[in-house]
Amino acid sequence: MTPRIVRLPWNGQFWHGRMEDGLPTFGFRDAPAGLVTRRQLRAAGLCPGGRGYVAQLKWRGGRRWAALYLLEAAVPSPGSTTPQLVALWKANRALRTCRDCGRVFDFRLPTSNGRRCWDCDQDPDEFPAPVSAGVSRMERVA
Repeated sequence: MTPRIVRLPWNGQFWHGRMEDGLPTFGFRDAPAGLVTRRQLRAAGLCPGGRGYVAQLKWRGGRRWAALYLLEAAVPSPGSTTPQLVALWKANRALRTCRDCGRVFDFRLPTSNGRRCWDCDQDPDEFPAPVSAGVSRMERVA
């Protein structure tokens, strides 16, 4: 679609953009001042305050988009509560705990092996038994 001049519903001004899905739509780096993305709100310590987005930003031929919120309608973010932080801590600890031996690691264990540590994941049938010091290589092969 070709860019047009649209009237912004929240302040009555006209701006270079177009209407899509009933919302003013702007190109990359073309949104008017006072409209920000959710990530920009969060970086400023704000949240939308229960209000929906008022415009959208589209780029890369419309394949990428972001919702735009009014900066003047944003409210301070309340932050996380203590129970939320405790639940997050428990969830992260569960991702770092071996399901077999119960050891806790400093990194997340892979899901490909059922969240088991390296020691518990080793199948004794996959590796040969340790060789005693007095046996030569030729005796092991035979």
